[in-house]
Amino acid sequence: MPRYTVIMLTVLCFLPMVLFADPVPTTIDDFFMPGSQPLQSGTMERPDRCDNCHGDYNLDVEPAYNWRGSMMSQAMRDPLFLAFLTIANQDAPESGDLCIRCHSPGGWLEGRSEPTDGSALNEDDRESVQCDFCHKVVKPTQLGVNPYPDDPDYTADTYPRDQEYLATLDIIPEWSGNGMFIVDSDNAKRGPYVDAEARHQMFYSPFHTDIDVCGTCHDVSNPAFTKDENGKYVPNTFGEPAPDFDPYSMFPIERTYSEWKMSDYNTPEGVYAPQFGGNLDYVRTCQDCHMRDVTGAGCNKNGSPIRDDLALHDMTGGNTFMPLLIESVYPGEADTVALNSGIQRAIYLLENAATMELTAVEQGENYLANVNLINETGHKLPSGYPEGRRIWINMKAYDLNDALIYESGAYNLETAELTHDEDVKIYEIKPGISESLSPVVNIPAGPSFHFVLNDTVYKDNRIPARGFTNADYEMIGSPPVDYNYPDGQYWDDTEYMLPEATAKIVVSLYYQTTTKEFVEFLRDENVTDDRGITMYNLWESFGKCPPVVMAKDSLLLEPQEYPDVSIEMIPDNPPIVIPAGGYFTFTGILTNNTAEQQTTDVWIMLDVPNYGMYGPIQQFNNISLAPNQVLTAPNVRQDIPGFAPLGLYDYIGYCGNYDIEIEDSAVFQFEVISSMKKGADEWNLSNWITSETSQLASATDIFVGYPNPFNNSTMISYSLAVDEKVEIAVYNIAGQRVAMLYNGRQSAGNYSLQWDAKDCNSGVYFIKLNIGAH
Repeated sequence: MPRYTVIMLTVLCFLPMVLFADPVPTTIDDFFMPGSQPLQSGTMERPDRCDNCHGDYNLDVEPAYNWRGSMMSQAMRDPLFLAFLTIANQDAPESGDLCIRCHSPGGWLEGRSEPTDGSALNEDDRESVQCDFCHKVVKPTQLGVNPYPDDPDYTADTYPRDQEYLATLDIIPEWSGNGMFIVDSDNAKRGPYVDAEARHQMFYSPFHTDIDVCGTCHDVSNPAFTKDENGKYVPNTFGEPAPDFDPYSMFPIERTYSEWKMSDYNTPEGVYAPQFGGNLDYVRTCQDCHMRDVTGAGCNKNGSPIRDDLALHDMTGGNTFMPLLIESVYPGEADTVALNSGIQRAIYLLENAATMELTAVEQGENYLANVNLINETGHKLPSGYPEGRRIWINMKAYDLNDALIYESGAYNLETAELTHDEDVKIYEIKPGISESLSPVVNIPAGPSFHFVLNDTVYKDNRIPARGFTNADYEMIGSPPVDYNYPDGQYWDDTEYMLPEATAKIVVSLYYQTTTKEFVEFLRDENVTDDRGITMYNLWESFGKCPPVVMAKDSLLLEPQEYPDVSIEMIPDNPPIVIPAGGYFTFTGILTNNTAEQQTTDVWIMLDVPNYGMYGPIQQFNNISLAPNQVLTAPNVRQDIPGFAPLGLYDYIGYCGNYDIEIEDSAVFQFEVISSMKKGADEWNLSNWITSETSQLASATDIFVGYPNPFNNSTMISYSLAVDEKVEIAVYNIAGQRVAMLYNGRQSAGNYSLQWDAKDCNSGVYFIKLNIGAH
């Protein structure tokens, strides 16, 4: 009789109360900012033209490929931003002009930011923060003031041209922030190398290694509100610009740049952080971490110098979800391969952004556990605008039988809901509407996603950066709110009282780009266009923005009963950092701890980054051990196939009765950081347990493919206990077969195959394994 196994794969709606705000009578003048104005900066050249020299020669270092993999290049295609832009214009007409300044500076400077919903922007404008914009910016400086008087090359070459262009502006901004950029009308490109010999006109520019260039768009304030003498933010007179353009007198929206300015990173020596700096051990600027120094040539022309301080143009942040959606919104406009590479770089940054330590002590009959989190970044953790982004701690306690007996911060991947239990710790900022503004805008006082109307902050417990003081953060408009951090503290401790029966604690730190609540807000509040429902549908189709594991730790509290058979795996030369297609080695040990003959199974599982448990990738059954025998094998080799996702893995070995009982386990970590053109095609394990010491699996099983969700292809693994007739097919949600992956007879063993779904629509699909098919 045939037997069936079915798994579900996702190929890359409880409705809240809808609160429509009353629009306020703003005009585009309310959001005026000084600096270059539309039609004052010439015409922006397409990035494709820059590719002629700065692309197609080395994907690891070249500007073109890495920039295209960043959200800087997709800022105007981002469906979350587009949906939010609609809400902003609904709440405060013409406010979208301020948003477009930084999300499409080329379109704004060429006069296509009106209407302020972005509908007049073209495909070139959707190149977002592109080459020509960044390489024509001028440091905001008042006439007659040399910003780099000790730099003779700048003073002789570039300063006269800067003065010439600055003299054409009506108002020169005095700050770096709020999109108050200055962009030269001269088409010469500006860069940080004095010795560059470009084939186009250029100006040497120390501004491009200056942190202020990043502050232009990473300190954002709402110019419609001004701080009064009591420290409250009150609306300005409608139809007029802000009384002054000091970002710190306006309501704070984002303070990433200022948080850095107030940190220990903003010092001549910087902070020791080689995990971020590329060729640098100490980092001190935004560019040091987000455009880290690499070794390579800046262009593809013969004779180009090989530099050790070449800035990698990836501008990586923490966004791992939105890059997946770009192709669905603007087909053919983005490089999906580059974007997927950018996702992996973002995961790496997230995995290094915090250090976590778990401790526990007896507290009466219970255990008091403490999670210490250290912010390793140069700004708050997390930083940026709170469009649903958050970090939280997931704490789990297990008893001696490995049963879960306590959990805080539980997250449901199917519903995208985070449990707000009484112990949960979520690091986030919650701006909102004050009591005085509430009747004006017809929104209840309290936290609110209506960002252009928000005039107060109700919560901000995000972890400060090294060098934090309350006075500094109060001055820049980013103090802790409803939480306390003493001066100098760049870490946080969270305590949990765990049950007496706790034997093991597992803690994970999660980061999420956006939340279910925020996406539902965008869907439900939109009364203008379909951007809100578009974002919601994409969010649903692509896995509902699953969180990323930033850090993980565990602790055994009670001595486990000594197992009859134990397993050890000791990695050679840790930490293991390798490319996909490579391999690592370790010493594998099986020990019979009794004076009797023992038989055990051994199987290897993987905890795959941003996916979860996968495997077994290797399985050995019915291994016989003599009394007190120790089976030791050095130089056990594990191949890493070329399709392995980048990120940090847990490599877990189990012994016991497979699929019934785990007797013992061992684990170590390895990190896949890049891909090789050659290497193994499978997760091959060699030099430990041979066919003479094991038999084939005693059960038939199928394992969910990974990645899942995925874009184009995924791997499916299964095992056969005996020779079988096998049929593996893919079905859509309507029950229609869309692909036959295998149909024939196979010998007992472990198998893997790939499903290429590039011709299938996004949605949910099922893999059906039919054993004994006719």
